[in-house]
Amino acid sequence: MGKKIKKEVEPPPKDVFDPLTTEIKKAATVVLMLKSPEEDILAKACEAIYKFALKGEENKATLLELGAVEPLTKLLTHEDKIVRRNAMMIFGILTSNSDVKKLLRELEVMNSVIAQLSPEEEVVIHEFASLCLANMSAEYTGKVQILEHGGLEPLIRLLSSSDPDVKKNSIESIYNLVQDFQCRTALQELNAIPSILELLKSEYPIIQLLALKTLGVITCDKEARTMLKENQGLDHLTKILDTKELNDLHVEALSVIANCLEDMDTMVLVQQTGTLKKILSFAESSTIPDIQKNAAKAIAKAAYDPENRKVFHEQEVEKCLVTLLGSDSDGTKIAASQAISAMCENLSCKEFFNTQGIPQIVQLLRSDNEEVREAAALALANLTTSSHANANAAAEADAIDPLINILSSKRDRAVVNAATVLTNMATQEPLRAIIQNHEVMHALLGPLHSTNTLVQSTAALTVAAIACDVEARTELRNCGGLEPLVGLLHSKNVEVRRHASWAVMVCAGDELMAVELCRLGALDILAEINQSLSRKNKFSEAAYNKLLNNNLSLKYSQTGYLSSSNIISDGFYDYGRINPGTKLLSLKELCLQELNDRRAILLVNNKSDTSPPPSMEDKSSDVGYGRSISSSSSLRRASKEKANAGFGSPTEEKSEPASGRNTVLSRGVTKEKGASKKKSRLQLICSSYLLWKGKGKKEEEKVKEEEEILAVPKLMEGIPEKEWYPPPDPEFCVYVLEVTKSILPIVNIKEQIEVLAKYVADKMGGKIPKEKLADFSWELHVSELKFQLKSNVVPIGYIKKGIFYHRALLFKALADKIGVGCSLVRGEYSRGWNEVKLVNEARKGVIGNLPPPEDYIVDLMFHPGSLLKLRSKEADLYCFL
Repeated sequence: MGKKIKKEVEPPPKDVFDPLTTEIKKAATVVLMLKSPEEDILAKACEAIYKFALKGEENKATLLELGAVEPLTKLLTHEDKIVRRNAMMIFGILTSNSDVKKLLRELEVMNSVIAQLSPEEEVVIHEFASLCLANMSAEYTGKVQILEHGGLEPLIRLLSSSDPDVKKNSIESIYNLVQDFQCRTALQELNAIPSILELLKSEYPIIQLLALKTLGVITCDKEARTMLKENQGLDHLTKILDTKELNDLHVEALSVIANCLEDMDTMVLVQQTGTLKKILSFAESSTIPDIQKNAAKAIAKAAYDPENRKVFHEQEVEKCLVTLLGSDSDGTKIAASQAISAMCENLSCKEFFNTQGIPQIVQLLRSDNEEVREAAALALANLTTSSHANANAAAEADAIDPLINILSSKRDRAVVNAATVLTNMATQEPLRAIIQNHEVMHALLGPLHSTNTLVQSTAALTVAAIACDVEARTELRNCGGLEPLVGLLHSKNVEVRRHASWAVMVCAGDELMAVELCRLGALDILAEINQSLSRKNKFSEAAYNKLLNNNLSLKYSQTGYLSSSNIISDGFYDYGRINPGTKLLSLKELCLQELNDRRAILLVNNKSDTSPPPSMEDKSSDVGYGRSISSSSSLRRASKEKANAGFGSPTEEKSEPASGRNTVLSRGVTKEKGASKKKSRLQLICSSYLLWKGKGKKEEEKVKEEEEILAVPKLMEGIPEKEWYPPPDPEFCVYVLEVTKSILPIVNIKEQIEVLAKYVADKMGGKIPKEKLADFSWELHVSELKFQLKSNVVPIGYIKKGIFYHRALLFKALADKIGVGCSLVRGEYSRGWNEVKLVNEARKGVIGNLPPPEDYIVDLMFHPGSLLKLRSKEADLYCFL
């Protein structure tokens, strides 16, 4: 036999690298391996990174820092299935990190991830791809990218997967996606509801819970509710409620049912199947707060439909809701309050809560939870609307204090609700008085300054409801509430502007408030609003007229007309015609102005008690306009003394020379000059004061007191603003007394007018023939009065030579004092006249069939006492020639 020859082993090729087995201990090294071209190395590297990422969030952040994400994204489209699978598994874990999600959005890998959901891929890839989408869909930008790349359809398909993890990840992704309205619409188009309902049968609670949560979101849309009902979704939900073992799902099931109850046909179906009774039972007997809360929410949502309210009322749901108000859970209290808000739209329900419910709701107004207070205030607002009984019940439960406290809340809706309740309560005078005693106007300052238009509108409406009384208006003015209220008139919001106009109209209920509102510019703003067809409203027009009617001085200056209902009060002054938008100075400002050459400002003032002690019977009146010192008795005496001192009768005045030196003060001053030349006004004041105080005293005492009185100017320098009084008018006071005694008793209205006209003419220069009108030197007379008074303001009683507009003003002022209705009209060229309404005696027929009254002009110049029919030739001559 031959010798065996050993076969030689061929050496490996020189261009082949020998296999290397080594131990890698650094993640950075493995990350570098992701760039290897070898599939085996890539697969093993991905597997190692996956295990590393599973260990915690810090490792995920480390991988991000090492730059592992970008090379991994390229492996999602690798040809090798194992490499692709391992890379997808890594992303399923890594995307729970927010920074990784941000980077993936920038790298735009969503299309590659969604591609892994195709039916050809294995279950493991489906699991981690759906997990990646579940993580990515938690943020809005991720939702948009998933929807744009068509990710919703494959996710819906995977709801039927045999793998529970795939189902769980898919339904979670869908739940996140449907938070967006566009996704909900797309979901309905893809008919996803049957697949979601199938998940309710799953043996895994997390899948059932996610399915219910998804249904709870999508059934907010009516189309989804219809699809749910068509696929027997209510049966699935009812079975869950019937199964005690599924009590952890009852909360979400009730939430879905609550949405479905918004549809009347679903409500009927729920009632017929007995599900409604189950809901009420859950609400009343369950010890789980969330179940009670969702049951109450179900009632609240359904109760917004009138027919549903009737059904609930028949089931006595009110008792259940009152019980829920006493729950320990704030969420349940809120839901119950909201349900009561909806239910009390039914009148019978509102009556039920009058005795049961309102006290409990008032208690919630004091809760530490602002949401609870807001919901309670909403319930109370709806309960007290158009219900005096409920408003009284709320007041009896001491609701006013907590409601006023809520006005300072940071939650706008809470403020609106509380203000609405106060408005409803203020419709009753006794309750309004109680509200005023709690300084409500001060509390409304915050809402009036709010930037929320709903808060502004409601606050203005509350002011309008409460400011019906003088005390409330005074409080509003004193606390600075008028300024923000006037500011709301500028609002571009229709309701804010409307309610602010309403409030201004109410606040302008007295002259003091009207003047202040005009000072703040309310009249100018309202005038501007009323010029716009789109911005004006009935309240803006009414407020404008109310302001003018309570500021007659301004009204007469702007419009040149006062109606018979515009009663001239003390302090009225005729400044003359002013243009719209021109500011009219106050009487005090006009009195303190330097003497000028403008026409005299006519003042009507019958106040005789502006002095300090009323017992000063013998003192004279101070003609200075800083402070009036007079009394009714001294006014009468002053009038007599002036008459004796040369203030002659009207007939005597007419015989005076044309120079016009027949005025009240000119004669008085002439006599003063005869006794003591260049005697100052201050000395006159001192003498008058001494005449009162020093009567019967020794001469030395008078001298001492005179020295004291000379110190008056220094004292008057520090007189506070409230000490200022309008100039007195003793002559006008006498006119009022005489007219009241002589003309008021006359029964016949026409005779009253005629006698009063003759009286006015006598006091202002008598009858003036037309041909001598140019020679009637009234201008010089009035100028002398201004000079003697050192003021542009002249009391109407001082004028003894008056032209048309003087006489018309005096006639109107006296007529208003005795209740004779007449208007005051300003004409051109110093014209002015009074119009009265009288029934033509010649046209009177059978009693009870009187002809309508006709308008007449009262002649006060040419033939005093005669009545000229309006629109007649004589009346036109009187007014215009």
